[in-house]
Amino acid sequence: MPAPLTPQPPVAAYTFAQRLSATPRGARLARHLAVAQLHAWGIPHGSHASEAVAVIVAELAANAVTHGRVPGRDFELRLSLPTGSVRIEISDTRTEPRPPKPGDVPHPHPLDEHGRGLVLVEALADRWEVLDREPPGKTVRAEVDVPGWLSLAGPGWSDVAERRRRRI
Repeated sequence: MPAPLTPQPPVAAYTFAQRLSATPRGARLARHLAVAQLHAWGIPHGSHASEAVAVIVAELAANAVTHGRVPGRDFELRLSLPTGSVRIEISDTRTEPRPPKPGDVPHPHPLDEHGRGLVLVEALADRWEVLDREPPGKTVRAEVDVPGWLSLAGPGWSDVAERRRRRI
């Protein structure tokens, strides 16, 4: 006789994806859509997570439009809610130039007019990485923790939430 299944908490798959034109208007729209989607998921405007995601989306979308633009090709914004965090993914269709890896982002000179985008991403994101994707292109993925959501994830997550609170 097979062993009985252990009850698991329900898992809600929250995902949002939108292709946008690789223009400054598309980058601005990505930020607005991201904040509106987070609000619809229950992460209110003005919260730390919402503000951090807004800045990260703005910077990554601006980079996709400025450095990852291929004429006639869009970029993609994808948001999801893995347990305890908001995941942001911005994909473009250009493999070069490659952004620096996490931890290798150079800090600009104080008088430089450019070069602060990934510094902000590195400061605001709890984790981020650059991934190759098929067809050719790249995806920059960043995550912002939402500690209050960890307690909703079911048994065992309260310990993770407490460790993260102590780390901050």
